[in-house]
Order: sequence, then structure tokens, then C-alpha cells
Amino acid sequence: MSYLVVGISHRSADINVLERVALDPDAATKLALAVQSTPAVTESAVLATCNRTEVYATVDRFHAGMDEVTAILSDITGVPLIDLAEHLYVHFEEGAVAHLFQVAVGLDSMIVGESQILGQVKESLRVGQDLETVGTDLNALLQHALRVGKRARAETGIDSAGRSVVSAGLDAVGGFEGRRALIVGAGSMASLAAQTLINGGAASVVIANRNYERAVALTDRIGGTAIQLANVPDALAEADLVVCCTGARGVVLTAEMIQNASDGRPFGVLDVALPRDVAPEAARIPGVTLVTLADLAGTAGGSEVDIEDVRRIVAAETGAFEATRRAASVAPTVVALRTMASELVDSELARLERRLPGLDDNQRQEVARTIRRVVDKVLHNPTVRVKELAADPGGPTYANALRELFALDQATVDAVTTPKARGGEHA
Repeated sequence: MSYLVVGISHRSADINVLERVALDPDAATKLALAVQSTPAVTESAVLATCNRTEVYATVDRFHAGMDEVTAILSDITGVPLIDLAEHLYVHFEEGAVAHLFQVAVGLDSMIVGESQILGQVKESLRVGQDLETVGTDLNALLQHALRVGKRARAETGIDSAGRSVVSAGLDAVGGFEGRRALIVGAGSMASLAAQTLINGGAASVVIANRNYERAVALTDRIGGTAIQLANVPDALAEADLVVCCTGARGVVLTAEMIQNASDGRPFGVLDVALPRDVAPEAARIPGVTLVTLADLAGTAGGSEVDIEDVRRIVAAETGAFEATRRAASVAPTVVALRTMASELVDSELARLERRLPGLDDNQRQEVARTIRRVVDKVLHNPTVRVKELAADPGGPTYANALRELFALDQATVDAVTTPKARGGEHA
């Protein structure tokens, strides 16, 4: 089993490409299920945010796994593989582990150090567990990534500035204190925007959504006023700042709508949706400041010192995770060796019983204990030492040597790792 990541993000593609591969929750679910069902893949999880679409998988063959994942990604997004390929990045094994840890700590985010990504990784894990596309191996990786993200935030000031895509965007449109804000959308990004605006002193906050009940639920929880999506043109005329963050596939606010509402006065528009909600032509309207995700790429969060500290944490945690994996990879060989030894002892005891039928129960038990004790002592040092050595980068070679020395074939080793051998554990 090997880890594989195939993805596309703001680092590898511009917003015009990213919005073509953006996934809503239903599409992300479809992608995870389709990937997991392919022959080369055993587990899968999808991380889909406003600036990245990534597939995490466990595979038994690198090239086959990569080909299958990229083909399915192309099929589900509708982007031809020839157009998609030049923007995709691929990470394998330790590189895949390090990449996920960098994502979880916010080093790979559009706003370096933002903490929202940690919740998105957690949600990706939850969905994968619910779909049963995440099994033992991806669960271990994603759980560790969450711990790394929390450690980085606890031990450094990487997110001390409290920067997020929303807060950076609101700064870019000229701030929001005392301004009348309209939020179009009612998802997690809208929730963050509403909290930021209300806590930061916006004069008023109105939330519009296609599903009116969701807008009401958001205002009940955070504050503000909910309106129907059909009332957006009137609400625009009363606002001087609008935040767009819907999951729509087409333009929600046209240039004409914004021009009619702004009427030449200073008017801020923050579009953090992917695909974009606001017509790009709105940027040319006098008085309108339009900020999109493309404008926010590379915005710094933590200081350079914090960033370097976090990089060291990622490197250390990647090494620790890989050491644990290498050590665990030796366990089946050790179990197979001890199983083989136990079967040999049982066989010899049975032979001894036939040759010395006159032994009483106490004598038979003492002989059995003696033989088992000798075998355990002979195996103790090699098996303990191979577990210790396995944590090193060349560790798996020691397990190979152990299999050669004791003539353990791979089928014997694999047999002790099956769900049945582990008491029916779900892999």
C-alpha cells in the first residue's frame, strides 16, 4: 500500500482553470466513490476547497493509480485530460504525506497560515468515513495531519494574525467597519464572512441565499437579516459592500446589477466563490472595487519566523509518521515468524508425545514450557531488533532479510494481515 495525491490548486493553475474543476459536495462524493472503486485504489478521500481540488488515495501501483485518478477527475469535472494534465501535481509516498501536512498547517493555503483549512481536512475525513472510502491507512494519515495542524497552531504564531480568505479580501476592498454589507450565500464561507463583519463593526449585515431557510438559520446563529435571493437587487442598492460566496455554476451578480446599485459611489465587491459569482466586467465600473480569489493568492499570514518554525514541525512530523509506517510494515513478518515457530513447536510436541507415551501430565506440560521458552528466547532479540531498525529509512530491508533467513514466503506474511487473521477487523 502506498499513498498518492493528485491535485490542482492556486499554486498550479489560475482561477480560470480552478473554476472549471471546482467541485460541489455532490461532485466531491461522486469523485471519492469513483476513485475508490478502481482496481489500483483501495481507499480515497477528496479535499475540495475554494482554491484546491485534491484526491488522496492508497494504491498498490503508482502509475496505474495515477492514471485512474486523473482519468476520473477529468471525467467528473468535464475538463479534457489534455487540458488538465499540465496543471496537475502528483505526490507519492513520503511526498504525499509531507504535502498533506503542509496543507493542514496552512503553508499551502492562499492565505498562508489560515486556519479554515484544518476544518476542511476534518470534513474530508468525516465524509470519507461516512462513504466508507476511507479505511485504516487514510484514516491514520488524515488523523495525523489534523494533529500536525493543531500542533503548528499551538506551538507557533502561524495563525496569530487571524487571517483568512475573507478577512484578507475585506481588507483588500477597503475594510468594512461602518459599511452596510450584503452576503450572497449561506455556506461555511458566508458564515465566516458574517462573523467577521458583525464582530468587526459593520453597520449592517444582510444575508441572501437561494435556500431562504439556510439564510434564516445563519442569521439566527450569527446575526443579521435574511432575505430571499430575488430581493438581492434591492438589497444591493442599500449596501456599499457585497460578499459573494455561493456554489452556483454561473454568474450570480452581473455587471449591470452592480452598476445600477452602485451608481458611481464607492462600492466594494468581494467574490470568494469558485466558480466566480461576479461578472469580471464589474471591475471596470467607476467606483467599484472588485476583489477575487486570484487577487488574494500569496497573501501572507504568519511571520517568516513562524513559517520556518512550521516547516520544521512538518518535516519532523513527516519523519515520525514515516518511521511509524516502516516499523508497522515489519509487524506482519514478525507475526508470521512467531506463528511459524509456534506451529513447529506444536508439531514437535505431538511427535514427542508419540515417542514418549509414558509421560504424565506434569511432565508433558514442563517439556512444552521448556521448548516454548527456548524458542521465545531464540526469537526475542532478532524480532525486537528488527522492529527497532525498521524505523530507519532502510528499515524494510531488515524485514526482507528476516523473511529470507527463516524462509518465510510472502503469502505466509500476507496471511497474518488479512481481516480474517485479525479477527474480522474492517480494513
